[in-house]
Amino acid sequence: MQLLVRAITLEAEDVLGFEVVHPQRTALPPFTAGSHVDVTVANGMCRQYSLCNDPRERHRYRIAVLRERGGRGGSKFMHEQVRVGDHLDVSSPRNNFALNETAGRSLLIAGGIGVTPLLSMAYRLRSLGASYEMHYCTRNVERTAFAAELSELSRGAITFHHDHGDPARGLDIGRLLREPEPRTHVYCCGPTAFMRAVQNASAHWPSDSIHFEYFAAPSQAGVSDADSGEFEVELASTGAVYAVPADQSILAVLRAAGVNVDSSCEAGVCGTCRTRYLRGNPDHRDFVLTDAERRDSIMPCVSRAQPGERLILDC
Repeated sequence: MQLLVRAITLEAEDVLGFEVVHPQRTALPPFTAGSHVDVTVANGMCRQYSLCNDPRERHRYRIAVLRERGGRGGSKFMHEQVRVGDHLDVSSPRNNFALNETAGRSLLIAGGIGVTPLLSMAYRLRSLGASYEMHYCTRNVERTAFAAELSELSRGAITFHHDHGDPARGLDIGRLLREPEPRTHVYCCGPTAFMRAVQNASAHWPSDSIHFEYFAAPSQAGVSDADSGEFEVELASTGAVYAVPADQSILAVLRAAGVNVDSSCEAGVCGTCRTRYLRGNPDHRDFVLTDAERRDSIMPCVSRAQPGERLILDC
């Protein structure tokens, strides 16, 4: 969709908020809490941004963008090039971080710009009258986006944690997650190291009650070159077989062969290239699919098979 930038706001130090609407002011596709959209930025690059407004709203989408000093240019473009009145290419919303609305209680843990999908969740939980608690971790007040909005929205359900550069002065994640709570679901989004700390602290919780939204693919310890040998993929529709070398992804091989597979992040975090497989034993390396979804789907941007094996894809 070509959407109009109606407003740009400074939400915190190095964080800009963008409100986009349909140029004709018609309703936008609906979204659920935790959803994100793809935004086409400089040189055709595509970036994923979480929607942070109330899911009941159909007249606008809100996103927030942290200026990444060492990034690949997406945040630089959004901060320096986009102006009110411009048009942006924006996809329909997708959700890889869905809120379980039947949970007895929700625990939202945000680190920095990771607050964006959790803000949308807070709106949804309030509209449901559901029980929730939110912890929002930042360096200081100046870097705390949406602070006033969250305080008003959450009405005592949120705690702000400012560590001033010393993690020991911030949220005690181990203590917060020490005891698994029945019918409680945990949602976490933030920097990779922050999410890893939450993941480690919640390792003893039921796996289906812990949910993460990654903005970038974390390093995968234990994955070696020996695990990335050549294998084959077969297309069920044509019977064509392609060799996937150790230094190429399934997605790259299919693209070179003229097989169209939608893709975006190419790092296993956005879910755009999800593809069904019919046979084989995939080596899943994504950060999106649930265990149940992995029974019949892969992310060909990162998923592989063991050397010498063959995957049959439903395409």
